[in-house]
Amino acid sequence: MKFLKLFAGLKKRREFERKQLPFIGSLIDYDIVIEIGYAQEQSQTFTVKQLFLIKIASDATVRRRLAKLTAKGVVTRSTNANDHRSDYLTLSASSLKLLDKYGGVLAGIATSI
Repeated sequence: MKFLKLFAGLKKRREFERKQLPFIGSLIDYDIVIEIGYAQEQSQTFTVKQLFLIKIASDATVRRRLAKLTAKGVVTRSTNANDHRSDYLTLSASSLKLLDKYGGVLAGIATSI
């Protein structure tokens, strides 16, 4: 039965998230990490203002969630050399490594169903 493989895969995904990605406390955290990682993957700079413009949540909520992700070392902020009023956002090397493993888990699920 195809559904059994689907739910087994989803269970495996969720177990990985709980154990390996404890910094993802909400869908907002997940969205922030994905947006920053996508820009990084595309070799594009990404600022806090760009994050606000996506409208993941209210600016206050995004600011608060971003501060928590930064404090946990998931996101790094570096000052824009040309405009010291803005920061560039990137994912830390350790976060990228974990998320790469997560991608492998997701790919495994996709091929098993």
